[in-house]
Amino acid sequence: MTVAPFGSWSSPITSALVLEDSVRLGALFVDGDAVVWEEARPSEGGRVQLVRRAADGTRTDLLPDGMSARTAVHEYGGGAWWMRGGVLWFANWADQRLYRLRPGAAPEPITAPPATPRADRWADGDTSVDGTSIVCVRECHGGPGATGVRNEIVRIAADRADEPEVLVSGPDFVAAPRLSPDGARMAWLQWNHPSMPWDDVELLVRDIATGAQTVVAGGPGESVGEPRWQPDGALSFLSDRTDWWNLYHWLPDSGVEPVVHTDAELGVAAWQFGVSRSATLDDGTVVFARYRDGRDGLAVRAVDGAIRDLDQPFTALSALCSAGDAVVFVGGTPTSAAGIYRLDPATGELTVLRRPPEFGIEPGYLSVPEHLTYPTRAGAEAHALFYPPTNPGFTGPDGQLPPVRVQVHGGPTGTGHSSLKTSYQYWTSRGFAVVDVNHRGSTGYGRRYREALRGAWGVADVEDCMAAVSWLAARGRVDGARLTISGSSAGGYTALAALAHKDTPFAAGTDRYGVADLEAFVKDTHKFESHYLDGLIGPYPQRRDVYVERSPITHIADLTRPVLVLQGTEDAVVPPSQSRLIVDALRGQGVPVAYLLFDGEQHGFRLGANICRALDAELSFYGQVLGFELPAAEGIDPVEVENLGG
Repeated sequence: MTVAPFGSWSSPITSALVLEDSVRLGALFVDGDAVVWEEARPSEGGRVQLVRRAADGTRTDLLPDGMSARTAVHEYGGGAWWMRGGVLWFANWADQRLYRLRPGAAPEPITAPPATPRADRWADGDTSVDGTSIVCVRECHGGPGATGVRNEIVRIAADRADEPEVLVSGPDFVAAPRLSPDGARMAWLQWNHPSMPWDDVELLVRDIATGAQTVVAGGPGESVGEPRWQPDGALSFLSDRTDWWNLYHWLPDSGVEPVVHTDAELGVAAWQFGVSRSATLDDGTVVFARYRDGRDGLAVRAVDGAIRDLDQPFTALSALCSAGDAVVFVGGTPTSAAGIYRLDPATGELTVLRRPPEFGIEPGYLSVPEHLTYPTRAGAEAHALFYPPTNPGFTGPDGQLPPVRVQVHGGPTGTGHSSLKTSYQYWTSRGFAVVDVNHRGSTGYGRRYREALRGAWGVADVEDCMAAVSWLAARGRVDGARLTISGSSAGGYTALAALAHKDTPFAAGTDRYGVADLEAFVKDTHKFESHYLDGLIGPYPQRRDVYVERSPITHIADLTRPVLVLQGTEDAVVPPSQSRLIVDALRGQGVPVAYLLFDGEQHGFRLGANICRALDAELSFYGQVLGFELPAAEGIDPVEVENLGG
């Protein structure tokens, strides 16, 4: 093995290889013997293609060039397409109109052009059994800012652009309109500011003939999600009424009954529409994903109520869908990227429908994460996934410990999964340790853990990130003098707040489209998050003092460590003004700073060249500020770091 400084190791896991792993697999539908799924492709400008796999294995791209199945509802989208009887409906990204795609035909618009571009947006639909009508979410942008946006559930004809019939209007937000098998009832979710969908959500059912409504579940202190009608007329849904998102059924005559009760998380934070974490098979067996100790697992609930885990390797699961006596899903493992699979839970037979990318990487380059539970402030505990540096061709010098890159997820209700992330292996194969912190407020550990961040954003999350690296350094696993922190969106805010902390242990950090000024953010963000900080910090403007105190820009005099800032020009969630604010302030103080502004990118980078450049720029940045050389053979273009050494 070659002895070389940590961070300088050469690796076959390049940014170009990471790009191959950046094709994101999303929702899927079973269409008879065929399966249709979505693929977000950075190599095609980030567009979302829909792919149909026939029974014989033949795969066909369904959307013509120039079209992308992506909705801008809530800005985060999801639920952009759905199917019934071989016919597909989808929201097209460019114009946000709703289109119908029949087998063998070209897509045809069924909603009228909006009065102004993208004023009407569509998502999360369901089609009547006879295929003649659709119920879906419509988001209307009729004025400036968040106050000019209206969210409602509408019914439209499935084949033409008639004036929609408004079925539900009034709540600030609505989601998941679902028609019962007999067409007699519609279920949906609704909530109001300042709640988010993981806070206080109601599940309602309406008798379509009479208009009578029933509140099935939810309300203050309860988050409900994923309503789905069953063939017997029962309505299944997830609820966190017992701390964990577990599965329940409702029937008009018998009310709500638990189906899966376990100390594990079946649900996820509903940042997007169309999430599916369980599926009911034809015989009544329920197959579900459950998150515990940093990893997903597959389990089944038999008709007699018995629950058992399935002996499968998957640690990240999504898009579960019934296929008769089998379940189809997107799954990944710690050493394999996401693929699409069909599993018969009775026999254990597993069929690969879409293979995960095969990168040709030797297993010795892959770092397998370890789940950590460690002490943090005030006697609390926090969680993380620790990836040690791993490379079969290199080792660090005697007596040296590896630098660490703390990864802070977004949300801040996101969570880290122990599935293969080549973007993490990019770092570990070069000699960095990676710590994926599931700080207080993360999902996956129950409602109480999630709510531990209420009123404490910018405090508890920062404490947990600092505690993680201190705990690891005290045990001799990382170099306490070379700690870095990187985060996106809400994670970018946490990274900036940690770097601006008077007692920061971090030597440098990266902010990807994070918030620098909380007061400016709450005045300028979109409707979905316009009151989000009421719960995380406090109501505005009543607690303006807290907003000012917790803004990284307020503590710019304490932010003396080098910072790399990455931002998209078209970000509607965290506007580019946030990144310019922190960059200008750092420049004014003479602090080392590097700034890359990516033209055409929104909230999260989707274009292939930008994904590669952002990753390589971060490595170049840390090489310059921590003092190690990059492998010359990889040809990584250095990023310009202003004020370095000045």
